[in-house]
Amino acid sequence: MEIIPNGEGSPADPWLAYFADRGHRGVRRIGAGVEGVAYRLGEGRVAKVWSGRPSVGIELIRRVYADIARYPLPFFTPEIVGVEDHEGVLVTYERELPGVAMLPDSAHVDYERGLPIQHRGTLLAVLSGLASVPGTQAMRQLTVRGDDRPLWRDHHRFQNALAALVGRAAGRHCAALAAYVPDFEAGVRRVQKALHSLPDAPVTAIHGDLVPPNIHIDAAGRPVAVLDFGFYTTAGDPAFEVAVTAAICDMYGPYAEEHTAELTKIFAHELGYAPAILTTYQAAYALTTFDLFGLDDREGHFRWCAGQLRRNAVFNA
Repeated sequence: MEIIPNGEGSPADPWLAYFADRGHRGVRRIGAGVEGVAYRLGEGRVAKVWSGRPSVGIELIRRVYADIARYPLPFFTPEIVGVEDHEGVLVTYERELPGVAMLPDSAHVDYERGLPIQHRGTLLAVLSGLASVPGTQAMRQLTVRGDDRPLWRDHHRFQNALAALVGRAAGRHCAALAAYVPDFEAGVRRVQKALHSLPDAPVTAIHGDLVPPNIHIDAAGRPVAVLDFGFYTTAGDPAFEVAVTAAICDMYGPYAEEHTAELTKIFAHELGYAPAILTTYQAAYALTTFDLFGLDDREGHFRWCAGQLRRNAVFNA
């Protein structure tokens, strides 16, 4: 769940009393996102009150968290320690993760033109850490947001599974995106062809939404926690994670385009990926998420996806 800070919450919030009645003192509402509302309970625990049911089931999510936590990463990841159903509403209890957000979301704060070298190092450390976690069967059973079937169903290669998802996603609201992206149908075919042509790669854990608020750092700037798995979490080529992170680190700031180009170049060099592979995955990400929040350029994510595709070398080859 994306945590959007929103203060203490209203005194009339019934969940404050709910958790207090269960022995938690000083309960605070700490944020809200698409999936629900988060509360700090104290004693190293947080609770998430879901606004609906996760499509894959909470037990599968718990298994994915456990699979990731099994490996000795240099940062903490989520762990579900309890689940309950209160009058049809799902509540999960998780360990509270340390640190503070690396940066606020670029939708709310403009980033400086020059990316701090320390932040580049933080991103590289997180990318390298997650790439050391093998993809598991539980991860392959996950759906990505907006789709209704596990990404890996009927596929043995991540690249082919992603190409199939591109086809399904582009078909959902193709007219909406085609109104803003020239030669849309041909571009979709070019991206799918490029995905099928990518070489085999290791299958590792993919977070899929490594924006700065989802990376917590300590006072020295080192990554100490990665949170909010779920938006595009799956098993796949670690190059996909690298490509997407470069693109979404700054989505809305005045220097967003420059930052994407700079991080793509840095990550390609430091992690040994061909730039064309990263460009292909960036096009696939835009094509598979463009319609999740709105269907015209008044909505920021749609506008960002359309801009990505208009500039993408693989989509426009």
